[in-house]
Amino acid sequence: MKTFPVGGVHPPENKLTAGIAIQYLPLPLTVAIPVSQHIGTPANVIINKGDSVKTGQVIAENKGFVSANIHSSVSGKVNRIDTVIDSTGFKQNAVFIDVEGDEWVSTIDRSSEIITDIKLSSDEITKKCLESGIVGLGGATFPSHVKLTVPAGKKCDILIINGVECEPYLTSDHRLMLERGEEILIGTSILMKALKVTRAMIGIENNKQDAISHMTKLASAFQGISVHALKVKYPQGAEKQLIKALINREVPSGRLPLDVNTVVHNVGTAFAVYEAVQKNKPLFERVVTITGKQVSKPGNYFVRTGTPVSKLIEAAGGLPDNTGKIISGGPMMGKSLSNIEVPVVKGTSGIILFPKNESERMESRPCIRCAKCVSACALNLEPYLLMSLSEKDMFERAERERITDCMECGSCSFACPAGRPLLDYIRLGKSTVIKMARERLVKK
Repeated sequence: MKTFPVGGVHPPENKLTAGIAIQYLPLPLTVAIPVSQHIGTPANVIINKGDSVKTGQVIAENKGFVSANIHSSVSGKVNRIDTVIDSTGFKQNAVFIDVEGDEWVSTIDRSSEIITDIKLSSDEITKKCLESGIVGLGGATFPSHVKLTVPAGKKCDILIINGVECEPYLTSDHRLMLERGEEILIGTSILMKALKVTRAMIGIENNKQDAISHMTKLASAFQGISVHALKVKYPQGAEKQLIKALINREVPSGRLPLDVNTVVHNVGTAFAVYEAVQKNKPLFERVVTITGKQVSKPGNYFVRTGTPVSKLIEAAGGLPDNTGKIISGGPMMGKSLSNIEVPVVKGTSGIILFPKNESERMESRPCIRCAKCVSACALNLEPYLLMSLSEKDMFERAERERITDCMECGSCSFACPAGRPLLDYIRLGKSTVIKMARERLVKK
């Protein structure tokens, strides 16, 4: 079965919500919509305190090429424009809106009809993704219109759609494929047209047999689209590993998928593109998994951006008494939340409530040179060395050892029997090296 050849680990899957259908989370009384829900420059707020807005209305415009529009996820009155603490624990600007009903912008098609005919041209599709604030929903939140803009001298000959969802606990993509499979495939066809390619491959891990069967059956009606089962191995869903597994092309160090004539989009992104192009619906809601071993009513929900995480926890039966940590995202790459009023954003794939006994790190002990971290690394790095170099402020050497190639998947920390905080130090070293590189460019 197809997979990437180097490294990888097998954390417990804990897909507790795989069999639970997607529901719609009720609207909160107030939303706080951050103006930076994407990689790149934050959007520029274009409304004022006291303004009335509708669901789907632009409230912050993209500022620069690598940026994305932000839309209101509710209708109501702008209470204030202030800062909010996001999932990283830092403050950022946000628009606070008091909810008054749910009046949508009139141009959005709210019918249940599935529209198969793609009328927009390649350039019009890219423009529509820009206008609709579409970003990568697999976690990176890279503005999708940038990926669809192939620079001069580059070419793309294949589109890969990521339905792997290799992070433990998360099932939002799985449920989306089962319940909105046709829309995902139309979205894939739209992306193919935008990129001017005739072939697309959808990769799904083999622990989602129902999704593989369902998508394979649906894909038979779509020209150029095929579905491929992949071996269950983390981090199978990482771009470079997925490309290697499906088409045996290796993205060079420091390069992008487009350097091997490939573009990768998530299944959630393909669905959002369908809604934007065929329904004129901007990206202001997404599927979020709320789960945990002690959670009484775990589930998958369509959630409006700006909704506080507390509302998801409330829908799942409340915060268990023994909760020790709340993670936004998956347990391998997610971030621990500082409070439950953090807003859901475009990149929020899941909220996981961990009991106290699973929330504490094991005591860090001296490295025993077992090399399990090296065996686990899917990028052929030496995590023990990168940690040591970062710990000793030897950042120039860390740069030579390719610390910036690290995708921060956490496989090294997971595999370490000594409980070494490998990823923590590698993140520190990586951010320092990136800062050093930027300073060198400024000096030039």
